[in-house]
Amino acid sequence: MELQTRAILQTSHRAKLAGRGNKMSSLVWWRKLGRYERILIVLFLLSLPLVNPWVRGDGIGYYAYARALALDHNLQFEKDWRHANPSFRSSRVDPDGRIRADQYTSTGHLNNHFTIGPALIWIPFLAAAHGAVLTADHFGAHIAADGYSWPYLDTMAVVTAFCGFACLFISFRLTRKYFPERWAFLAVVGIWLASSLPVYMYFNPSWSHAQSAFVVALFIWYWDRTRAKRAWQQWCVVGFIGGAMMDMYYLDAIFLLLPAVEFGKELVTGFSARNFIQGYVKESGFKLGLFALALVTAFAPTLITRKVIYGGVFATGYDVNLWHPLSPSWSKVLFSSDHGLFSWTPILFASAMGLVLLWLRNRALAAPLSIAVAAFYFSITVYANWDGISSYGNRFFVSLTPIFILGLASLLSVQENLSRNRKLVLAISSCALAVLAIWNCGMIFQWGMHLIPERGEVSWSEVISNQFRIVPARMTGSLEQYFTRRSGLMQKIEREDLRQLSEGSSAPQPQRAKE
Repeated sequence: MELQTRAILQTSHRAKLAGRGNKMSSLVWWRKLGRYERILIVLFLLSLPLVNPWVRGDGIGYYAYARALALDHNLQFEKDWRHANPSFRSSRVDPDGRIRADQYTSTGHLNNHFTIGPALIWIPFLAAAHGAVLTADHFGAHIAADGYSWPYLDTMAVVTAFCGFACLFISFRLTRKYFPERWAFLAVVGIWLASSLPVYMYFNPSWSHAQSAFVVALFIWYWDRTRAKRAWQQWCVVGFIGGAMMDMYYLDAIFLLLPAVEFGKELVTGFSARNFIQGYVKESGFKLGLFALALVTAFAPTLITRKVIYGGVFATGYDVNLWHPLSPSWSKVLFSSDHGLFSWTPILFASAMGLVLLWLRNRALAAPLSIAVAAFYFSITVYANWDGISSYGNRFFVSLTPIFILGLASLLSVQENLSRNRKLVLAISSCALAVLAIWNCGMIFQWGMHLIPERGEVSWSEVISNQFRIVPARMTGSLEQYFTRRSGLMQKIEREDLRQLSEGSSAPQPQRAKE
């Protein structure tokens, strides 16, 4: 009996020590973080109530991969199409609930041209949520284990929000390497609150943009961290992240220009060196081969789904006629009232100016980033749907979030260098960013509540009038409804969207892809 008692006491003591050890390790981790990193984490945790567990529009296609694979273990999306929001379902499902015949591909699968990348992030968490739902149902909870009930949608939305925050956190660590922490922090908060990112981080979490921004930030951070001297193992990591980046969003392949520019520079430098063939080419060829192998391995889920759905690994499901390389919309993409990048989110103009100034400070960093941004910009200008259709701002450019943060920090840092009064510059910059953030919040409210058209051009006189007259009057009540009766608010927004769609369907429309 004494031995048993002693054993129990020893076990209890070890458990207490282990608990203390876990608490201590958590405290050590927290203390290792800088002041601004802690503030960012706290701000993010406080923002989590904004998360909107909503699957609609393009998000139907992205989420369908996760639900079908995690729950049904296949790539059949009929349930998702029938369960979709009315504006998505109207062109794909007939009034009797039958999927239209033209929605099927030659392989007998539904035409789902959206990428699988976001689903790859969601699936582990959705599988865990599914297990929890089945366990709860076993004890009488009666929660629908179909992938559409609140445990699944909440999980998806929170994971997306974490992806958006991971992009911001990684971008902060990248930016503080080149600029003082105070400017890196202000740049992160500014882009967080005054760009299109919060819409796709919180309000439309089933879309791919927050996940894309996260993996692009991870790619740029790791590329920058290892570019001075990269071992073959690190080339594998760069390739793997690059493949995952393309899984999220095809256009993210443009960021592969970063190691490509670096590799080309090394190739030109090595060409004049002695023993070029025996040494440099063999070594570089080996690293390039490993990079390509890791890239293809990470991109394999996309290739497999293309083969299953369309019958070919390189079939994307997108209409090539939507690309017009000889007639780019240079100025419209930036300044149009139809979701122009700078006109809707003016903070990104400041970021672009800062990226130009970055050339004066660090051309080795600015050059490859500028090449990637220019290529990305050109790719959007030649796309028929350059405005993103029902986009907030120009959603395609959310992938460039880490570069925008670098550019904004560059601009803020230059302002400090031009003034002797650091505190005054900090105060003025903070106020300017606050004004841009407040303006952006008002614009998001107008767009989300359909005070302005979700698609097409807007009237700037109407926008300005709404910002000062309508938004302050309606914001409080709508926020209260958002937090307490969100389902009803989302249904109201969907009905208004359908009304605007029906009114716009009678007008001539340019060639577009379906949302």
